[in-house]
Amino acid sequence: MLKFSEANAKLSKLTGKVYSLDLQAGAACPFSKQCKSQVVLTDKGRRIKDGPNCLFRCFSASQEVVFSYTYKMRRNNYLAIKGAKSKKQIVKLILTALPKDATIIRYHVGGDFFKQSYFDAAIEVAKLNPHIVFYAYTKSLPFWVRRLNSIPTNFVLTASYGGKCDHLISLYNLRSAKVVFSIDEAQKKGLPLDNDDSYASKNKGSFALLLHGTQPKGSLAAKAWKKLGMKGYRKKGAKTGDYFARYRFSPTGTQTQ
Repeated sequence: MLKFSEANAKLSKLTGKVYSLDLQAGAACPFSKQCKSQVVLTDKGRRIKDGPNCLFRCFSASQEVVFSYTYKMRRNNYLAIKGAKSKKQIVKLILTALPKDATIIRYHVGGDFFKQSYFDAAIEVAKLNPHIVFYAYTKSLPFWVRRLNSIPTNFVLTASYGGKCDHLISLYNLRSAKVVFSIDEAQKKGLPLDNDDSYASKNKGSFALLLHGTQPKGSLAAKAWKKLGMKGYRKKGAKTGDYFARYRFSPTGTQTQ
């Protein structure tokens, strides 16, 4: 049986009861590239293996290497959906586990849509539950563009840059998100920063995400992560809401709230 997770601190800022359905990072991400990382089992325990084109490490893989329960739950969810033979079976798996009090569901704090039948099942589940908002970041863009005319309004998708099919974003004018290494980078790109998924869960246009999570030693991402710490953005108890509100931009440079 699938297991949904209750909202973490970030998602709990959204209005309503929020849950996520999470899968094993990397293993369930067939189109990932720049963030490709996966936990592997070795004789020394769980370790992270970064992909050959890894620019910044997937924060979900960093979670899974630290927390055994998180790793096991996400892997079990992944294997359950992977083993389902049809869209109908996947729909049944999701509906059976769907929390009764959910008002918002995020697909994939970890993982992604890894086969067309799973993506199609997510569409069907959204249609069957019009009172729930479903949303997802995804690099599985080929699955999305095959169903452009079938996405219900309560299924909010964001194309995540850094995958194998980024060219489809401009080709099909898909709403998108880019990971940036600093607040200044977001400003230069003219993108608002989303710190609490308020952009991701609503169709409010494209946006940026600030780099987060442990990064490969010596990488540009690690240097950026260190600099963010020096500025106090990673400090425990830091008023992240304050600085993100201050640096939330519209494409014209006008500050927005």
